[in-house]
Amino acid sequence: MLGHLRRWRERQFAARHPFPEDAWAEARARLPLLAALPAEEARRLGERAWLLLHAMRLSLHPELAESTPFDLPAQLALAAQACLLTLGWSDEEHQEAFANVHEVLILPDAFRRQVEEMDEFGVMHEYEDERAGETSHQGPVVVAFPDLMESGDFTGFNVLIHEFAHKIDLGNSLDVDGFPPLPADIDPREWHRVFMGVWEDLQRRLERGEKTPIDDYAATHPGECFAVCCEAFFTVPDLLDEAYPALLELLCRYFRQDPLARLPEPPPDADTPAE
Repeated sequence: MLGHLRRWRERQFAARHPFPEDAWAEARARLPLLAALPAEEARRLGERAWLLLHAMRLSLHPELAESTPFDLPAQLALAAQACLLTLGWSDEEHQEAFANVHEVLILPDAFRRQVEEMDEFGVMHEYEDERAGETSHQGPVVVAFPDLMESGDFTGFNVLIHEFAHKIDLGNSLDVDGFPPLPADIDPREWHRVFMGVWEDLQRRLERGEKTPIDDYAATHPGECFAVCCEAFFTVPDLLDEAYPALLELLCRYFRQDPLARLPEPPPDADTPAE
């Protein structure tokens, strides 16, 4: 019965809001992350992005609204990067994962927050933190415009994937903890073991003053570790496969996607003569 009702609602929505083919084609052309998708996946992602745009509010800070055109392809590109996280899930799972998404707020620049954190010894630390994005359980997803413009390629950074990963993480708690709702085929003990291995490796590397394979922001908090790993999974899966193959395999099962198959072909070596 619920399936019939959902399909009826989808038909009603499609009749009132036809899918904008041209705008979606332009959105894909602008972002390598979307352009790399096979046609069938791209179509499904575009339709979910279109639905998400109508289900949430997209707000631009007044300074941006006055000076920055944010056309329909840009809006679709934003929603699509969020929906990339749930592309391998059913419609019901997708809707449940983003049930706490109500608004995306875009600010002109990075913003600062006064943060209080207690360490493992019970000592409270206060500091000012500069952020590219933030969210909370029922709060908006807030992103800085410059960081939004830097998202969408294969460099390892994506503020939208990061913040929407937090939203998924918040699906079973009021705080991000790196332990989102898991499907029945993933044992929570396996999730903990794999992520703990990544966490401990990051801590050891930082203690030795070594460069970390992924953004070292992952070492600041288990919730941030999950979000940064999601960024890496979708945008530099080859790097993740090299550094943490067990993590890549786990996330492939969790997201039911293989991002390695979508990586664009490397450009030909400039020193190699063309045949």
